[in-house]
Amino acid sequence: MNTTTRQTTKPNTGRAVAQVLLAGVGWGIIGLFTRRLAAAGLTPVQIAGVRAFVTSLFMVGLLLVRDPAALRIRLRDLWMFLGTGIASVLFFNVCSFMAIELTGLSVASILLYTAPGIVTLLSAVLFRHRITRRKVLAVGLSFLGCALVSGLADGGLTITPLGLLAGLGSGFGYALYTIFSNVALRRYKPYTVTTWTFLLALAGALPICRPWEIAAVMAAQPEAIGVGVLLGLCSTTLPFLLYTDALTVLEPSRASLLATAEPIVATLAGVVVYHESLTGGGVLGVVLMVVAIALLR
Repeated sequence: MNTTTRQTTKPNTGRAVAQVLLAGVGWGIIGLFTRRLAAAGLTPVQIAGVRAFVTSLFMVGLLLVRDPAALRIRLRDLWMFLGTGIASVLFFNVCSFMAIELTGLSVASILLYTAPGIVTLLSAVLFRHRITRRKVLAVGLSFLGCALVSGLADGGLTITPLGLLAGLGSGFGYALYTIFSNVALRRYKPYTVTTWTFLLALAGALPICRPWEIAAVMAAQPEAIGVGVLLGLCSTTLPFLLYTDALTVLEPSRASLLATAEPIVATLAGVVVYHESLTGGGVLGVVLMVVAIALLR
């Protein structure tokens, strides 16, 4: 059986921290690809479908060549991957897209990053992990930093009840990947978890992403195929593999907080690549998120 156990030797915490930070970089540059695909005519849900398809195809192909046994899971464990794939990846993507439409990108980003706080609370309840003052401080700093980067200090943010619900749903779904993965990794290898996560996310996305429209866009604009492949490999497959593997060493709450490197990278990418302006509040937000990450190094 394809199983894995927690490491019996001294875990390499420094390596795991670096893996999460690198995963944050991969997620942080996602806008470089999604903007191109959106300009080509794909909707956010269709872009999520492309991510799931490329990742599933790559991971299944890789495991068939290198470790076919890693594709096998027990039917009674399917709930774990329904948790990571449907309840987390697919659910948080749909909620996030709804929140963006109803409240705008800034508010949606703020609500998405309630995830570290949710992970910290769920870890305390489910895994009996301690909630320390350092964790509380890091959660507070990272959330405030994200809020400032998203434009909270500049005012003009719009919040509707449905938008608030969708945004909180995105944060909850985002948090569930860390929680369900932590359970699945007690039995399966990181690449098995990643593969089945996206296979089920793809199965859930197919009925709602209108794949024939995606195929038509790709046929009319072949360059979009390359962008989709880069999106799937650089901002999905690699970051999820790195993050999931790091969860074999790090506490879920610590990993989730370290992953807030993502909005830092996304902000800097927007400034460097798209020449977006960064206000004083945004600079302070980046500094606060860096301090939060440093607290958990």
